[in-house]
Amino acid sequence: MAMGMASKTAGDWAFTAFTTGLAGGTLYFAWACSVNIYRGLSWHNAHKKEMAVSTKQAP
Repeated sequence: MAMGMASKTAGDWAFTAFTTGLAGGTLYFAWACSVNIYRGLSWHNAHKKEMAVSTKQAP
């Protein structure tokens, strides 16, 4: 019998769906982590500049 879509069992489909879900979740968490790191660094750099300006203006 040729290997094709019809020869897959329910277990094969379940495993494929499970691993596809894991891959999607991994990509989502990698994206979300990257976005949060970028936002955190941007926030930190903006406040660092703000603090530098405010310390120069102090008498």
